[in-house]
This record gives sequence, structure tokens and C-alpha cells, in this order.
Amino acid sequence: MSPLVIEGCLGGQGLTVAIKDTLDVASWPTRCGTRALELASPAEKHATVVQALLDGGWQVIGKTVLHELAFGVTGINEWAGTPINPQAPERIPGGSSSGSAVIVAQGAVDVALGTDTGGSVRMPAACCGVFGLKPTFGRLSREGVHPASSSLDCVGPMARDLDTLVAAMSAMDCTFVAQMPPEQLCVGLVDVSCDPAIEAAVRDAITRRGWKWELVTLPLLDRAFEAALTVINAETWAAYGHYTGQGLLGADIEARLLRAAETDANALQAAESIRVAFSEQVEQLLKSYDTLVLPSLPRLPPLLVDVRQGEPVIDLTRFLRPFNLSGHPALSVPIAYPNSSIKTSLQLIGRKGDDARLCAMAAASLNHKTDARNQQ
Repeated sequence: MSPLVIEGCLGGQGLTVAIKDTLDVASWPTRCGTRALELASPAEKHATVVQALLDGGWQVIGKTVLHELAFGVTGINEWAGTPINPQAPERIPGGSSSGSAVIVAQGAVDVALGTDTGGSVRMPAACCGVFGLKPTFGRLSREGVHPASSSLDCVGPMARDLDTLVAAMSAMDCTFVAQMPPEQLCVGLVDVSCDPAIEAAVRDAITRRGWKWELVTLPLLDRAFEAALTVINAETWAAYGHYTGQGLLGADIEARLLRAAETDANALQAAESIRVAFSEQVEQLLKSYDTLVLPSLPRLPPLLVDVRQGEPVIDLTRFLRPFNLSGHPALSVPIAYPNSSIKTSLQLIGRKGDDARLCAMAAASLNHKTDARNQQ
């Protein structure tokens, strides 16, 4: 299945970009991957980030498929189509920005834009073996992005290399200025429970990159994951609940929205308290470390056949969603998975507003690895 739902050509002759179909592109409808918006009128103007890329000479080549209403992590979409994961066709592409990750991994575009409310840029980037950045919350404009209101959602780019990802960020945000990689890094490796092979891959990546690291804990990480689920449920029900009960939605999204409708004010208030406390925990650690490191995913992406037969998948975002809740910038970096051609991913967390420095730190680690190989 093609990752594109609309093909076209807008803009100059520069770098190419594909746009998730939750962002407005003038003269193209924004359908958010759902039959409920099949007859949507064409957008009247570009989303602010799309306009910025066009103004910078970028070429928009189309819009990408997604998990319906951007409310899922598998990328499976029986109505709009499920794009095929290039590095592991039998496994899920990840969601919700599935088409954006796939088209980048295919090499068909330089960059693709996604949105990340609960890991929806970093999750498919990790599944497909590319870089994915969730910027600091509020850093990139959400004007022209659906849903219109969110306390978690961020527009973010995916690319096969960091230089191109940085170029996209610089085009969308004039305050984002590429930085030189730091000479030395002191990182906090967050102690989490995951597949032993994933843990080995992350620690091997740290060793190969020459990072100075210490093991740290985020005691509220699990509660922040649950709190982020509470918030996204409440906000997604508010945005899209009116489509339920009409036969317009896929069965999984209909059921999930109806469960989301049960989110009460007390649960939301408790989630907001966790948001404050967890954000403070992250801030305190980042006073002592340049970045925090943890896996992007706790295990390899599951097989499509298993997910379609009901395998639970919500745990796949337990290291991703907490940083939507806190608002910190987070970058998924592809790394080798032991004894396999499949790439897994580690995640770097930075201080709020330090998105460019976070990218520079990731580049520094890659450069160190290259230099070390050259010396062997």
C-alpha cells in the first residue's frame, strides 16, 4: 500500500517533503484518515508549517496516510490503507504518522511531517528505522493542524539523516539554528524494563558512541504514561466524539472513542497533577545531565497478523507518551538491533527549548562513532 493518499507537486525545486493528512494543504482536503471526513472540502490555506516550508523553497509531493483520526499506534487503517514498513514488511509501520515514516524510509522524500500527541512521530520512526523529532511543545505552530486544540500534540519531522531533519526544523522555525556538536556529553540512562535485546542495543549504542553515562530513575514515568493516556482520551473525545454512532469510523476507533468518553473530571485533574510533578522530575535530572536516554520502544514492532488478531499494543508507547505530557523535546535515533538487519531506536530527551542542541548531541554521537571506526 502506498504511503500517499494525495499526490501532487507544490513549491520550488528544493528538498522534498510529504505532509501527514492532519495538516492543511491549500486546495487539498484534510481527511485525517477517516471515512467520516471523506467528503471534506479542500483546505483554503496552508498550515503555518507547510507555508514556511514552501516559502523556503521546499517541494510538497503529497499527503500521507495515518492511523484513523491520529488515534492509534499501529498505523493500520482499513479504510485509507496501511502502508508497508520498508525494513520489516510483516511488522506494523507504527502510528499514527505511519505513511510519513514509511515514505521517508523508502527514500521517496527527504522529509515527512507527522504529528506527535502520544508518540505518533517517534513511534513510526522507530518502527521504520528513521529519525523522528517531537519538538518542545508549542515550538512549532499548530495553526492548520487537526484537531485544532491539544495540550499534547506537536508537529514534527522525520528524516533518514539528522542534517536533513535539522534543515526542515530551520525552515519551519527561524529560531531553530543548527549547533556544533558538543565535545563531551554526560547523559542519564533511564532505568526501564524492556526486552533484553533492546536494553543490550541501547547500552551497546552508548558504548560505541563514547558517551559518559550514569543510570538514573524517573519514578513517575509509568504514572505519566497513564496520565498522558487520560489527557489524550479526554481531548480526542472532545474533538471527534460527535462522529461516533453513525457508522463512519473503523471499529477500533469507535470503541476507543467510546471508552474515552468515560474519562471524568477527577481523572483529568489527577492527570494534570502528574503532569506538573513528572515535568519537574525531568527538569531536575536535566540540570545534571546533557540529555536523558531510554529506548523509544520496549520491544520490536509486533507482527501485523498478531495485531489484527488482537495482540495488545498500547505498551509500545510507554516510553514515549510521558514526554508529550511533560512537553520536553524528544528525538528517536535508529540503532542496530542485535543479530538482525532490523533497526531499533533509542530516544534522547532534552531541556525545553533546546531542540537544536538535542539534535547536535545526536550528531555528536554519530560523528564519534564514525571517527572511532576510521581509527580502527
